[in-house]
Amino acid sequence: MTQPMLLLVESNTTGTGRQFAQRARSRGIRPVLLCADPGRYPYVAEDDVRAVVVDTADEHAVLAAARRLQEDGPIAGVTSSSEYYVATAAATARALGLPGPDVEAVRDCRDKARQRRLLGEGGVAVPAHERVGTADEARAAADRIGCPVVLKPVQGSGSLGVRLCADGDEVAAHAAVLTAAAVNERGVAVPRDILVEEYLRGDEYSVEVFGHTAVVVIAKHLGPLPDFVELGHDAPAALPEADAAALREQAVRAVKALGLGWGAAHVELRMEGGDVRVVEVNPRLAGGMIPELVRHVLGIDLVDGQVCAAVGADPAVTPQAISRTAAIRFLTADRRGFLGDRIGTERALAAARAVPHTETAVLYRAPGEPVEPARDFRGRLGHVIATADDAALSGGAAENALRELAGALHPTTGESPA
Repeated sequence: MTQPMLLLVESNTTGTGRQFAQRARSRGIRPVLLCADPGRYPYVAEDDVRAVVVDTADEHAVLAAARRLQEDGPIAGVTSSSEYYVATAAATARALGLPGPDVEAVRDCRDKARQRRLLGEGGVAVPAHERVGTADEARAAADRIGCPVVLKPVQGSGSLGVRLCADGDEVAAHAAVLTAAAVNERGVAVPRDILVEEYLRGDEYSVEVFGHTAVVVIAKHLGPLPDFVELGHDAPAALPEADAAALREQAVRAVKALGLGWGAAHVELRMEGGDVRVVEVNPRLAGGMIPELVRHVLGIDLVDGQVCAAVGADPAVTPQAISRTAAIRFLTADRRGFLGDRIGTERALAAARAVPHTETAVLYRAPGEPVEPARDFRGRLGHVIATADDAALSGGAAENALRELAGALHPTTGESPA
């Protein structure tokens, strides 16, 4: 009997992309990656994943490729681990009569301005905001909302282009940059409109939702302003139960207001005192290795759950009692420099892995590669994960392991090693 296929429309470049293919294989399903450039994903060659080259910016081309693949055998499901392609995957699944989220709901969710309108109509608290198309309009919106304000593309991911602007001049300058971009970093056409929104000063959290169930609340660690680089996560967030319950309730309410409820959703929120507001909802599984933290803490494999949902199987992601904690910290550079040579990076990795309670320590870059301070997720250079029974212990272990891993970094004072 021909093995069924799971079509993966593109992938995230780090994190869970590889795991989607692995989980499919563990269930007897053959992963097939539809992508514009297989070379973007090293795991394709390393894991012998079949890749089909297609213009993934064109939904019709993706569907045509999927129909051709049906000649090779049955397609069990279509999904994506990348924010940019979840709508294309959903549209392809619907056209093939396969499980998936509501396509229009996903498209509305991907547009941050439409998302906020729908959330507001659903009674979900969001920051004050305006959609604009020019630098002058952005400055005027900022005047009405009150500086500082946050500027961001109406479509985006990984904090790309997101920036806190202190005054009208900063707003106009950054808005000019954002509205000039016709394509994103993947080369896919995007709207030139941007969002100007109120800056929320509370602590930031995410709630990982599956269907209409809040699985866990995650605490975020953000880098220095004016950027919003995620430098770490703690699972679960160390919060009083009443606060965690408020976050869970608002996250599920947001998912329902957007017409979502199939598979995973990553809901980001800020909380200050008793005020909980939704920053945004992502109609996909969380990035930032959060699924790995959830697996360590709850024994729930969210990646496997998403694969199961895509092929119509039971996701098995029912929340369970939390008995452990996990923390991830990402390595970033505070100045321009480079990674050390092979011996130096291996020494730093070994030292990080030797820290008690450390589960994982990895570098994303090769020895000798240049580095610079992170402005978004692309500036993250590696990560460490630690687990323990106590949140202070897992967080402390992750910080200690990160300091060891940082030994691989060298500021630019001379020539990079060959």
